Amino acid sequence: MAAIRASFLLAAAALLALWCSDHGGVVASDPSHLQDLCVADKASTVRVNGVACKDGEDVAAEDFFSGLHMAGNTTNKQGSAVTAVNVAQVPGLNTLGISLARIDYAPHGLNPPHTHPRATEMLTVLEGSLYVGFVTSNPENKLFTKVINKGDVFVFPKGLVHFQFNYGTTDAVAIVALSSQNPGVITVANTVFGPKPSITDDILAKAFQVEKTVVDQIQAKF
Repeated sequence: MAAIRASFLLAAAALLALWCSDHGGVVASDPSHLQDLCVADKASTVRVNGVACKDGEDVAAEDFFSGLHMAGNTTNKQGSAVTAVNVAQVPGLNTLGISLARIDYAPHGLNPPHTHPRATEMLTVLEGSLYVGFVTSNPENKLFTKVINKGDVFVFPKGLVHFQFNYGTTDAVAIVALSSQNPGVITVANTVFGPKPSITDDILAKAFQVEKTVVDQIQAKF
């Protein structure tokens, strides 16, 4: 009887832990590191929800460094450029659960609607002004927007579609911090209209409630 009671309590505790993790009782991003550092070994083929550690004897200060002083090239269709500083650029970020990016915007430049599946984003304006916003999930799909200026900070919650637009006539620059060493990015337009192979125009026409010719025109741009 005692053994059954103990098994029941153990199962209940496991279910409670699982429930808490799914309902906000436990808040976490990337797994916590279990050592001072675990510099990514880019040559390793081992992947265990991250990158294998480099031999400590081979670690150098350069593994923890990246320069963000150079402006990105904004001569593209969107008029913006993202310079990432994640584990791919700074191996020392491995297992630390954070990353950065610099975003440059030409006048009327747009960082188009996108989402980071693994990170919350905090944006700080260094130069200029930006019109920013994000949309909550279904069914509300509520839009939150604000014009932010030099020195202002705005937060985009994890997984939600968001954007930034430079409505001004001068360049703008922002720095973003992300709660993952590898936050990922899913740009909405590219994902829907630009995958290889393409999503059929029958599906997209029905999803967006437009004619197939409109879908074909958009797909041709990607």
